[in-house]
Amino acid sequence: MKVVRAVADLWGALPQGGVGFVPTMGYLHRGHLALVERARRENPFVVVSIFVNPLQFGPGEDYHRYPRDLSRDWALLEEAGVDLLFAPGVEEIYPRGFATRVQVEGSLTALWEGEVRPGHFQGVATVVARLFLLVRPERAYFGEKDYQQLLVIRKMVKDLGFPLEVVGVPTVREEDGLALSSRNVYLSPETRQKASVLYQALLAMREVALSGGGVAEALEAGERVLEGVPQFRPDYLAIVHPETLLPLSRILPGARGLVAGRFPEVRLIDNLEVYP
Repeated sequence: MKVVRAVADLWGALPQGGVGFVPTMGYLHRGHLALVERARRENPFVVVSIFVNPLQFGPGEDYHRYPRDLSRDWALLEEAGVDLLFAPGVEEIYPRGFATRVQVEGSLTALWEGEVRPGHFQGVATVVARLFLLVRPERAYFGEKDYQQLLVIRKMVKDLGFPLEVVGVPTVREEDGLALSSRNVYLSPETRQKASVLYQALLAMREVALSGGGVAEALEAGERVLEGVPQFRPDYLAIVHPETLLPLSRILPGARGLVAGRFPEVRLIDNLEVYP
């Protein structure tokens, strides 16, 4: 595996085509490796980037304490058969004088994470657009765990005409259902035992939906589950359209359940298709 840190070196290390790309912020887990495995199957050359993007962290968020372990990540990626690791510093992605931002407007960014974390998706869209222009992939891979982010990136790619396919990969979970996330490392042992409550709430909503219940009934079932863990303070619990993310008044095929909130140590998000 070749490791590149400078943009100038990246351009000389890439093939002319056939690139599958997995952008990450590092501190890799099995969810990231599932993206790499999918990229490996579908592309002759796989690039992974590790870059903790300051633009997508708001005031008071965890940019400076976000977990980092490049040597560990390097070993995992080499074992997974990655061809090239791009691990730039901030000055490589945002050179002095960088003043451009990419903004996806509408319901995809106005609601849910976009409302709770103003400016977050502008930071995500900006860095992803920059990375796409640098790496020039044919396919890029993102986890469905960050479902709203996946839709925002797909919209940006469509609107700006990037010549690539955005591939969503199903969420990888622990045995109790907790979605894998680099931020799970913040959870204390006591809180970790309760952290699957997000998934349990989504399952409760799915059970109601599949049994013929309506949106209000499904949300009430999810709320009852969350109330059973008082340490968790929800930001939102919703059932939304799978493409627009607008709240639904009735259950439709593909309806997505969204949940997010904060434990004392960390904020977590999750989602699930509640009516396949």
